[in-house]
Amino acid sequence: MSPPPPRITNVYIHAPFCARRCCYCDFAVEVDRRPDSSRWLATIGAELHALCASGEAPLAPELDTLYVGGGTPSLLEPWAIAGLGGLIEPRRLANPALEWTVEANPESFSEQTAAVWAAAGVNRVSFGVQSFDPHALRRMGRLHSASDARLAVERARAAGVANLSVDLIFGLPDHVRRSWKDDVARALDLEVPHISLYGLTVEKGTPLHRDVRRGRARMPAGERYRDEYLHAAETLSRAGYRHYEVSNFALPGFASRHNRACWEGSPYLGLGNGAHSYHEGRRWWNERDWAAYAEGITRSGRTRAGEEVLTAEQLRLESLWLGLRTMGGLEEERLEAEAARPVLRRWEAEGLAQRTGGRIRLTPPGWLLLDELTVELESNLASPGIESGAGSAAGPALQDCTGPGARPALPMHGGA
Repeated sequence: MSPPPPRITNVYIHAPFCARRCCYCDFAVEVDRRPDSSRWLATIGAELHALCASGEAPLAPELDTLYVGGGTPSLLEPWAIAGLGGLIEPRRLANPALEWTVEANPESFSEQTAAVWAAAGVNRVSFGVQSFDPHALRRMGRLHSASDARLAVERARAAGVANLSVDLIFGLPDHVRRSWKDDVARALDLEVPHISLYGLTVEKGTPLHRDVRRGRARMPAGERYRDEYLHAAETLSRAGYRHYEVSNFALPGFASRHNRACWEGSPYLGLGNGAHSYHEGRRWWNERDWAAYAEGITRSGRTRAGEEVLTAEQLRLESLWLGLRTMGGLEEERLEAEAARPVLRRWEAEGLAQRTGGRIRLTPPGWLLLDELTVELESNLASPGIESGAGSAAGPALQDCTGPGARPALPMHGGA
């Protein structure tokens, strides 16, 4: 008799609304400065109810993580985020170790928002800071200032939320003059326990893409992109942050548990437009457009844009990629040793990886080449050397589980 399928303990909810679309953004967002919070909450609730009734996404009695991303969740009325507790059911949020993260932009994170979120059980806030330079913020289309960022952090702490993260973007176009070293230093000055780095990518159809195509903007040469990433990695590591994943740094005890669960291949449920889900080797994703998604949910309870059952080959490649992107790396014994040995030796010789304790881990220079190295290793394995069962990282495949709310750290996949 086969064991029952695992129940889902990790949930992502998408809040697509933004006051303005940034010049580089191709995420599933809806420009609306005053979104209808009641409609958003009701629509998320209807989708969740339909999924629970169908049985295809069985939730566990208690969740381990809940992540609300966007978009800009802080644009919603504070009670809308608090209302998620009732939709999901209080018993599922009763886990003392629950990590409940909500993304926010500094300019829309008020004292009331901080207080209501904290009272509801939100215990982690991720701020989209991106830069502290006023010229860079203006060029990107951001609406906050450096002082707004500091004030937002202070408000969260005053409300009792100490687990805080800030995002920074590196690799800005050449015409955007800012000091990356100053941005990293000012992020450290905030004394938040988690910092994420995102390398700017040019996505088709965005204003940035049009400017680059017409010669109005020039993206940085590979050397500056590399130097900025490596400077931040070295500076943050010296300050006591563990570089635990290609784009993420945390003080001890503050690594993102939601993302880690997905990197380890745990099932997850995504609710909202553009959100992705993964369960039992099957992945599905929702309609990206908010209006079409909401209409479909109202009509039938679902707006599936696509789904796939992952093949053994896909699972193997994803397992390699997800393992190499974290500081845990891969167990060498799970690889075909003879086939992998020449590749691993070259990586070590070039400073791209380290082999310690029976594991192969990429270094920061290696992480800059994550996609290339993953494909190289996979193509040199004579036969499937990564098991896709327990302990493997067979999961969301080149797709971060936070869905549209996850922004890519490096230009390696579409999507933390």
